[in-house]
Amino acid sequence: MNGNPLWSSSPPHSEANRDPLEQTRMAYSSLEHLPFKDQELPAQMLCQLNCLRHEQIFTDMLLCTEDLEIPCHRNILVSSSPYFHAMFCSNFRESSQTRVDLKGISSEILSGIVDYIYTGTITISMEIVLPLMQAASMLQYTRLFEACSAFLQKQLNPDNCLSMIRLSEILHCESLRERAKEMAVRCFSDVAASEDFCELTLPELMCYLEDDRLCAEEEQVFETLLAWIHHDPFSRRGAIHDLFKKVRLRYIHPTYLFQFIANDPLVQSSTLCTEIIESVRRLMFSVSAKCTRELKPLWTTPRRYTCRETLVVVGGRKNNEQTSREALLYDERTQRWQWLAKLPLRLYKAAYVCIHSILYVVGGLSLSMASGDSTVSATVYTLSLKTNQWRTAEPMLEPRYAHQSVSYLHFIFVLGGIGADKQISNTVERYNSMFNQWEPMAPMPIAVLHPAVAANDQRIYVFGGEDSMQNPVRLIQVYHISRNQWLRMETRTVKNVCAPAAVIEDKIYIIGGYTRRMIAYDTKANKFVKCENMRERRMHHSATVINNKLYVTGGRFLNSHDIIEDSDCFECYDPKTDVWTSKGSLPYKLFDHGSLALVCVSNRPNPP
Repeated sequence: MNGNPLWSSSPPHSEANRDPLEQTRMAYSSLEHLPFKDQELPAQMLCQLNCLRHEQIFTDMLLCTEDLEIPCHRNILVSSSPYFHAMFCSNFRESSQTRVDLKGISSEILSGIVDYIYTGTITISMEIVLPLMQAASMLQYTRLFEACSAFLQKQLNPDNCLSMIRLSEILHCESLRERAKEMAVRCFSDVAASEDFCELTLPELMCYLEDDRLCAEEEQVFETLLAWIHHDPFSRRGAIHDLFKKVRLRYIHPTYLFQFIANDPLVQSSTLCTEIIESVRRLMFSVSAKCTRELKPLWTTPRRYTCRETLVVVGGRKNNEQTSREALLYDERTQRWQWLAKLPLRLYKAAYVCIHSILYVVGGLSLSMASGDSTVSATVYTLSLKTNQWRTAEPMLEPRYAHQSVSYLHFIFVLGGIGADKQISNTVERYNSMFNQWEPMAPMPIAVLHPAVAANDQRIYVFGGEDSMQNPVRLIQVYHISRNQWLRMETRTVKNVCAPAAVIEDKIYIIGGYTRRMIAYDTKANKFVKCENMRERRMHHSATVINNKLYVTGGRFLNSHDIIEDSDCFECYDPKTDVWTSKGSLPYKLFDHGSLALVCVSNRPNPP
């Protein structure tokens, strides 16, 4: 029985004895299909066809230009281009000819294109790129045409981008035109200084000045259109009005607008320009004036995309050690902090405000490190992101610290605080940026420290705060700017101390103040709306609005054991979703500081 092969442990057809090909066949026997693609075949076939072309085997036609004849395969040309497909597969005369003359294409370019057809490769250089691009367009080799465009795009710079735009229009190359136009608006300062700029036509210049992507301050936009007109004043001076309407006057500093622009001879020569200037003057001089129907389209035009709001944090008490001279800028794209120029001196409880894209540090208590003496200051320091340098401005009428400051139109208002006599003050003064002067205004009805202050719709709202006995004040004091009058509104809802306020649309948000609570005061409906609470009870923090979101920085908070700690917290509140999100942290713990949104011009525009 053991000798019977039917009972053998290794039958003739076992896996060990099966043929390898049979094993492979059996392994794939369960598959219905076996996809296979030979990656090398197309390249090998092209290579072989090119060899046949050079040996003139099966070639059935000649491509000719100048004194050059190139043997080719008709079916290869037909397969490679819609141009040759139409030529040889339709009723054109060339369909029956064995010789085709291609006029307007040099022998060097045609030879290179035929090599490209058979090999898929070609070397593009500045010497041949333009005729090669024209030939590729004529013969409908789209990928070769775009390769030439990509090559030219790498050569773009501010000096040649305008000529590249003209070239792209001649060649009907949209990709090159878009990239060249993008460079022109991104590097507008350099482009405006190029020789080609003054040769722009009026419609072309208008197109640039209308572009929201233009990377330039409005003062520069005005100076650029002047330079363009002065290049050919006889034929161009009549365009001043049409060009002037493209300048976004709302974002120009009033001093520049009324002293430089308004007095420019070209502007004065145009009745329509002077009427626009006067309308703006009336609107800014009278706070209650309404924008005229003619001025409204010009006045309400939004900022260009390249003008982006940037968060700046300045001053305050750093790491609970001493008053800080630091100024920091937060880059939203990289989510990193950058150090700006330091304040000229340490100022305790100064006020911080922004107007015309300039940061103002107003007053404060100046501390002498050597003697330990302190001086209440009336000094005003300014910082522009453009220069990153601190300068002194016109000082206040009264020295003060622990005061509040708010901007509205071209005014800065300073309210209350502690004066040189170390008493709580109810005085108010206003800085007029058009005349560079301070003037006293009607005093607050009740002197308070550390209120929440915001301006909206011709009014300044002063919420809560504390009196001289450090008792919370349940009161809203409202100042009507154009009337220079105050009124008081008693309310049990307000009980905030050391809380900032910020405006988004017609709501004033009061953030914390020894509490986690945030409420929004609807100025139109005259009522309070409850918002999502903060994570901690916070005070002495700062808040500002960027792109309709609330950014809150630093401060002090009460921990679970009711012990006060300093904070490096950095949070963002979205009123649309009523949600708080963390933005990371400040570089150090900070309180009693300023937090502001400054506009800067960036050559990396935000999307619309």
